[in-house]
Formats: sequence, structure tokens, C-alpha cells
Amino acid sequence: MLILKKRYCKVLHLFKTQILFVSVLLCISEISIAQNCPPNIDFENGNFNGWDCYKGRVAAVGGQNVITLSPSSPEGNIHTMLSSFPGDGLDPYGNFPVNCPNGTGHSIKLGNNQGEAQAEGISYTFTIPATANVYNLIYNYAVVFQDPNHQVYQQPRLEIEITNVSDNTVIDCSSFSFFPFGTPLPGFQLSPITESNTPIWYKDWTAVSINLNGNAGKVIRLSFKTSDCTFRRHFGYAYIDVNSECSGRFEGASFCPEDTTVNVIAPYGYQSYTWFNSNFTQILGTQQTLTLSPPPPTNTQVAVILVPYNGYGCLDTLYTSVTNDLEVVANAGIDKVSCNNSPVLIGSTSQLNVRYNWTPSAGLSNPNIANPIALPSVTTNYVLTAKSFGGGCIRTDTVEVKAVLVDNSIQLLGKSKFCIGNGDSAVLVVQIADSIQWYKDDVPILGANQTRYRVLESGIYHAILFGGFDCNLSTQKKQIEMSTIPISAFTVNIAKQCLLGNQFVFTNNSTNVLGAIEYKWILGDGNEASTKNLVYTYSKAGIYNVKMIASSNTICADTSNFTITVYQNPIANFSAPIVCINLPVKITNNTADTVGSAINYLWTFADGQTSTLRNPPTPIYSLPGKYDISLFVASVQCPLPGSLLKLKLSIDKPRDGIRYPVAYGVVSLPLDLQARPFGDSVLWTPSINLNIPTSFNPIFKGITDQEYTISIKTKSGCVTVDTQAVKLAKEIAVYVPSAFTPNGDEVNDNLKPIIFGIKKLVYFRIFNRWGQLMYETQTNKQGWDGSFKGVKQSTQTLVWMVEALAADGNIYKKNGTSILLR
Repeated sequence: MLILKKRYCKVLHLFKTQILFVSVLLCISEISIAQNCPPNIDFENGNFNGWDCYKGRVAAVGGQNVITLSPSSPEGNIHTMLSSFPGDGLDPYGNFPVNCPNGTGHSIKLGNNQGEAQAEGISYTFTIPATANVYNLIYNYAVVFQDPNHQVYQQPRLEIEITNVSDNTVIDCSSFSFFPFGTPLPGFQLSPITESNTPIWYKDWTAVSINLNGNAGKVIRLSFKTSDCTFRRHFGYAYIDVNSECSGRFEGASFCPEDTTVNVIAPYGYQSYTWFNSNFTQILGTQQTLTLSPPPPTNTQVAVILVPYNGYGCLDTLYTSVTNDLEVVANAGIDKVSCNNSPVLIGSTSQLNVRYNWTPSAGLSNPNIANPIALPSVTTNYVLTAKSFGGGCIRTDTVEVKAVLVDNSIQLLGKSKFCIGNGDSAVLVVQIADSIQWYKDDVPILGANQTRYRVLESGIYHAILFGGFDCNLSTQKKQIEMSTIPISAFTVNIAKQCLLGNQFVFTNNSTNVLGAIEYKWILGDGNEASTKNLVYTYSKAGIYNVKMIASSNTICADTSNFTITVYQNPIANFSAPIVCINLPVKITNNTADTVGSAINYLWTFADGQTSTLRNPPTPIYSLPGKYDISLFVASVQCPLPGSLLKLKLSIDKPRDGIRYPVAYGVVSLPLDLQARPFGDSVLWTPSINLNIPTSFNPIFKGITDQEYTISIKTKSGCVTVDTQAVKLAKEIAVYVPSAFTPNGDEVNDNLKPIIFGIKKLVYFRIFNRWGQLMYETQTNKQGWDGSFKGVKQSTQTLVWMVEALAADGNIYKKNGTSILLR
């Protein structure tokens, strides 16, 4: 079987689709015979040698997507090396293998799925040999997108650019930018997995080629960049692998003279394959594999035209010569030792058109490749059988893999952290081996070769155990911390200070014989600090116990304490509520305590009188108005600055009493009364016939007329006395005067109903002789003043109508006429 594996480094073409997660796997097919390829372009060294790595950020700037990258060393989680053995599993979104299925040993992952507006990149710059006018690269890729419907310039993306550095041109056919734009890309499938209720699309492995023919001697750069979305929420990443076969014409497509069949295999992942003879006059096949049986004459040339999927690469043609000069070699490699079940590589580089089989297969990563990984549980002789694809040449070779076990466990007797002088210690113990070497901080300890080692100073310790067959294993590392107990001590500049402008300077005087000291200040107000010395300002007055803990490790510690006092600067504070004339003013001193420091007071009143008492004499004012009162305070401990508060004291006076309109009621029926609602309390005197004499609207119910005084008291203590007369009728009635004279003499100036036993006036309406409504009300307090729309009406006869709800629950209606006299 002859395998055509021409690699390319083609950039993926991103269709316009609205998808916010980019996950691209790029993998360039492996070839068996290198043709002038740069070293490690295929990552087969298992590292990033020859590649330049970058990391940075992505942002939306002026409606544009801007990726900013800076050179970086290979960094885990953004430049991740992958190995096909034991393999890295399946993509969590597309469920396809993340290791390229073309048989390569290594590929890389560029980026991650963490979002956060990260960007990352890699590039490889090389020169095409001056004689290589036919030069090609191939890569395979798989893509995953998340679709949150952002603007295009805010989406995550993959950018791949193949640049002819010598000519400062981009090879457009091989360069692409992937970014979401509204609809799924051709060939993509919807993942069954969503994140944050966002759909994810993926595309399985596909091949793309880069044709570099005609660029001999030119400098070429392969560049791959990925970035998250600019909102820091959605991500993009890629898997990349590049092959080491760079010629457009395959060499070494050989078979054995005894072979009966030759299979020539083109790179997988293209939409179609068409095989031709050397002059393209005959189609030999249309599948990825061309089977020739019997084999053609030696040096027969065949060609295959590779047609990529639409939009995913360039049309390309590969050539190879079929020759009968294959020499099959079985090379099992040198004998190996597997220490403590560690995997070892056996065999050698594979030959093109050769099949391999190892027996036994137990403990091998793949018994059908030239160089599998061996991980036997016991010493095993592995036999390698190599034969051509046509079955004509067979060779064998044997390798021994010794399984050697060395117990590299380590035990700590005692404590990993302890204080010297407390009787504690640390002893490290390992198992017996051919030889032992102890290390402190990765430096060998002279003479420390026994299974037990007593630690004498702080450090990180481990041992290397030397077993048979050069099986040398290191133990885990143990960190031991030894210290003496420090002596904690500190001083303070001024132990007692005023709150205003306080600044406590704590000077650390702690000492320790062995070990560095760490400090922890507990300041008594809920705050802590970890500096050696400390300058601190308290925000509240009080007495605080300041504690300082000096420690050389978590168990070697000492504590010292100091009590400090923060005096409250006195702040003048008092209240003097509004009061009525001729009543004493109630002054309340609200000045706060000053943590034991005596306070001096100075009161100043409007009449020039002063007082130094905490609670001054009570002033009395005989006239209403605004009066100044001020309080100045200062403490003995904190005399400066003092505090001054000035207030305006309001002195009120009673309102003038009035006589309410007569309240008309019916004998033994309830009558609602109403006092003026301006005070805080009220008292009706006498309380006879009232349900609640302390209510502003009591209910009267009696059989005789009654006269009341109404005492209304305000918050300031002022008392106003009103009067109310209640007149009773024997039955419910509504009366309207037959005439009224609105001349302003306050006698019969308004027309209104006189009601007895009426609970609610539904309406009182007045009409002129033409039926025009002149006045309407639902209360009988005011009445009509004889004006309509601001115009005084002339003498005339008017019609009135009354409807009212009586105290007995019935509706009363009445109408009649009244004369307006001018």
C-alpha cells in the first residue's frame, strides 16, 4: 500500500454566520518521508521549538474587532501540547476526536473555553529551499462555534494567514477569517450541548491544502490566531497540527517485487479524488485509495486531483512514482526499562507502504504501528513483524522491556511545622533501594544516603532511590518548617488621643532566634493589618485592646497587647421643640459622652443670658417669634477645637376662638359634630350626650339643645377654645329660607338649607326661572352668595331642590322657591 500524505498549512475559511464560539481543529497530515521541511513544523518533537507563541486581548474599537498580541513563552491552557497516546478524548461540543485522525503523534490546542476577552496565537516562519519549485502543505481542521447573536465585530473568531514575507503578500487562497454572521456555516451541525442557553455549531474534520509552487527561496509565515468575544463571555479555540512532508511530488512510493497489490492512498478529508495516469489520458480511480493489482511496472507515475469542500481550500494535484525497490526493515529498537509502570517508546520511525504488527499486544498503545508506547506489567519480549502492504516482504525483530518496580514512597515521622525546643522533630523515611540520595532544596545532602533522615533545618526535602537497570525514581517533596518562638513586643507613640486627628504609631520590637517573622495586628475595632510597623487612625471613639501576634510559622507564635483610648471630641447637640407663649421651653442636651473626659458647657440665649450647666434653666417667652439659642462645648481632654451649635427656637401663640354654625339635629337621632382639625388633642365640655368627648368629630345624641366649649391643644401647648350650639327638632326636616339678601352685611347673605337629622346632603341645587343651574353643593356650610360665574345676579325668584340622607337611613327630597333681593 502506498500512502500519499501531502501536508498543507491552509487557513480555514469562515462563512458568515451568527455564532459566538469558535473552536477550530487544524491538523496537517503526516507523511513518512520528509522533503525539505522545517524542523518541528509538525510538533512531532512534542514541544514548540521553532514556533513563536503569543497571548493578548481582544476588544471592539470603533466598530472594529481588534486583536492585540504580545510575544509569550508557551503557556499552559492557551498553548497546549496534545499527544495521540494515550489520546485526549473527544471535543465536548462536537464529539469528534481532538487528536487529528490522520495518524500524527502530536498536535496543539490554541486557546481555551474560558472567555474573558482573551486572544492567543502561534506562527512559524521558514524559507522554501531554493530548488523546491514544487512545495505544498496540508492541514485538517474541525470547527466549533457558539451562537449568541452579537454584532460581527464583537464575535469570537479564528484568523489564519499564510504570508509570503519575501514579497509582502498574503496567499489569499490559503488565508481565512472565521467570525459569526447570522446563519450556520455550510457543513456544520448543531451540538446537543448548549451553554448559557446558547446554541453551538460544529464541523467535523476536513482537509485543506496550501499550494506554494513557484515560491522557491521565498520566506513563508504560517500564522494562527484565536480570540474570545469582546463581551468576555464567549470563547474560541483551535487545534493545529502540521506535517513534515512539503513536496508536491511524493518520493518512495515503493513496493516489494513479490507484492501482488499496491494501494496508493491520498490524504483523507477532501470532497472528491480523481486518479490519472502520468499524461492524464486515463482515469484510474475516484476514491481516496487507488488499488493497482497487479503492481504496475516500476517507476510508473500516477497523479491525483484533490477537490476540497466548497470554500475550504484550494484545488491541488499530487504526484508519485510507483517503484519496486521497497526494502522492508523491522526495527524493534534497543531494550528498554519501564520504571514503576512508566511508559516507554519502542520501535522506530515507520516506512511508507509497510504494515506493522507486535506480539504480544498486551501493554502496547497500538500493536499495529512502527513505534508504539509500551507499558507492560511484567518484563516482556515484544516481537515486531514488518511486511509490505502487498504482502511480499516480511521481516521480524525483538525487543525486551523490563518491568522494574521501585517503591518511591516517603513517610514523615513527626511534624512538618514545629517549634524548636518544644520536643518536636521531623524524620523522613523511604524504602530500601540499591542506593539512596537525600536532597534539600534540590541540592544533594553530603552523606545523606540512609533510609531515614532527620531534618535539621527548614527546607524542601526529597530523595532519589536508585534501583536496578538504571530505574531511578524521586520521592514526593516534603516541606519542613522549623522555627523558634518569637518574642512579641511593640510600643505606641501616644496611648490616649482625641478622635479628631488621631494617629497611632505602633512600632514593632519583636525578635526571633530562628526564622522570619510574620505579623498580625488585631486593632480592636474589627480591622486587622499584617505589616511589621503600623500607623493607624480610628474612626470611632472608644477604648481598644490592640493585639499583635508575631509568628515564625503557623504554630510558633507569641502575642503582646496594649490598651489605647480614643476620646470623643465633644459635639454640641441639643433640641428645643416649638412651645407656646408663657410656657417653659423644654431644652434637651443630646451632647454625647466623651469616653470619660469631662465636658464644659456654655449656653447663650436671645436675651443675653448664659449658663454653664449641662441642663440650663428653662426660659419662658411671652411673645411669639423665633429666638436664638446656642451651645458651645469643649472637653477637658480635648479642649480644641470646641463645637458650637445654634438653633432657632419657635414660640407659638394660640389661635383665636370662634363660634361654629348651629348644628341642627333631631331628638334622639345621632348628629355628627366637627371641631377644627388643627391641634394635637381636643376636649368637648361638657361631655354630656357625646360618644367620645376627646374626638375631633364626636357623635351627638340627645333630647335637648346643648352648648359646648371645644378646647383644642396644639403640639406647642397652645390652647384655643371654640363654641358649638346644638339645636334639636322633634322630627327630620329640611328648611330653605324663602328669601335672602346677598349685600355683604353678614345677615342672610347666603342661601342654604337648614337641616335637622340629616346625615349627608346628597345635593342642594338652585335654578333660575329658565331652568339654568346656578349653584350646586353637597354641603350646607357655605351656601350660595347670589353670583354666577363671577357676576352678581339681579333680584329674581329661584327654584331650589334638595336631596339628603337622613339619620334614620331614609332619603328625603324637597323643592321650593326663594327670592334673591338686591
